[in-house]
Amino acid sequence: MNNNIENSVTFYELKWDTDYFGINCAKAILHKPLTLSEWNELKDLFRYYQFVSIENRNSEPINAQFIGKDTTAFLADVNIQFKKKLDKLYEMPENITVHQALERNEQIVEIAEFQFSKFTEDPDLAKRGGDKVYRQWVISSFGKPDKYFALSVNEDNEINGFLLHSYQDKACVVELIAVSKNVTHSGIGTSLFRAVEYSAYEHGCDEIKVGTQVRNIRAINFYHKVGCKQVGCHQVYHLWNCGSRNEN
Repeated sequence: MNNNIENSVTFYELKWDTDYFGINCAKAILHKPLTLSEWNELKDLFRYYQFVSIENRNSEPINAQFIGKDTTAFLADVNIQFKKKLDKLYEMPENITVHQALERNEQIVEIAEFQFSKFTEDPDLAKRGGDKVYRQWVISSFGKPDKYFALSVNEDNEINGFLLHSYQDKACVVELIAVSKNVTHSGIGTSLFRAVEYSAYEHGCDEIKVGTQVRNIRAINFYHKVGCKQVGCHQVYHLWNCGSRNEN
């Protein structure tokens, strides 16, 4: 890409997705409204990949029109971004512990089920194992020094919830949060988030970042409840190039 479009678009190959799904995958992040020449240059890159995830930051109408008119891409997700400022001393909830480079734990893997996912709602990703993506995400995070798990443990010393997070610059990024189906509406999710607030503040972070799907109303309400503010609304399109959709 030339310098002009590099200021408007981030484009890169998705190595993990390519290996997992067995198809050539890439991602394009559109940071602002594109000019026609920028769009044409980007569109030319798409043809080298079987699958491209296109993230239209802030759901810019001009970019949405380009995508809708010039490609066969469909709207697969609308990602809602939240932030919470960390500006005080937080308390660590009881029965919550935070672990860095945690060894594999099957109780955590078992809990890692998520109702809303662009990997299952796109049928072409679903048939390539999309329903197992988040579990694999959790599994691949075990033992990594840059990954942290907040764990909730019950009186029988069983894990009934987790919050996977990491750190980027001075921000804590919530990657995945899940609570056992047997203990929903129990306040465990809130306790996990409060523990991460405490841990992130201790790490010198000044904010927490998290995203969720627009259809996941429960998650959206939860992040509002714990004091997060919505800061972004990004469209995510899936582009399957001709001849690739039915490949195994």
